Amino acid sequence: MTLLFSSHHTMDSQHSNSIWFSISMGLLGVIVGYGLSMAVGKPAASTTPPPTAAQPNDPGEDQPTVVTVKAVDETDHIRGSKDAKLTLFVYSDFECPYCSRHHPTLKQLLQAYPDDVNMVFRHFPLSFHSNAQKASEAAECAAEQGGDDAFWQMHDMLFEKGVGADKYSGYAKDLKLNVTKFDDCLSSGRTAEGIKADEESGTQAGVRGTPATIIYSNETKEAQLISGALPLANFKTTIDGILK
Repeated sequence: MTLLFSSHHTMDSQHSNSIWFSISMGLLGVIVGYGLSMAVGKPAASTTPPPTAAQPNDPGEDQPTVVTVKAVDETDHIRGSKDAKLTLFVYSDFECPYCSRHHPTLKQLLQAYPDDVNMVFRHFPLSFHSNAQKASEAAECAAEQGGDDAFWQMHDMLFEKGVGADKYSGYAKDLKLNVTKFDDCLSSGRTAEGIKADEESGTQAGVRGTPATIIYSNETKEAQLISGALPLANFKTTIDGILK
């Protein structure tokens, strides 16, 4: 009896397990099918990273932009032929490192196009450069005594020898200016208004940082803004295209 009971019990157990296995598999199929049906028509999770705020371009990456620029007047300092076909309006900051890098490029352009290109410097001292404003005033105080020649000599010294309150009087002495008058001009701040006017004209022309060079055709009256300290070759390409 024991053997018969055991055999019958084993068969019943196997049959019961088979039933539960079938039920379990059926439920699993329902669950999987439901999950798949929910996934159909639902957009897949994006693997593209979320957009981030645009970063400013490194100096020298911008392409020329057509703008309007304030015409040359009696307050401007011109370097090069006054009859040139093109004028480079340069908005710059004497403390800006990229402006210092741009400085020799501009001199090379004037040498490469002595009859076709001249340059007008306009002040655009950035507020976070603590020496920039007074450096601009130093250049204008030099011009007050020595005109454009003294302005450009001081301009070159500021870019090539550096800025700082302890330097300007020495530069004035090197230029054989009256240092007492120069110091008085610098301490008075009387040239600041003209510097502010330069900044405003730059802002109106679309200048957002330094250096910014506006290439202006004195023949067609068209102007192109180039932001940054681009290589010499880039400027030559743009200038050659305008002069054709």
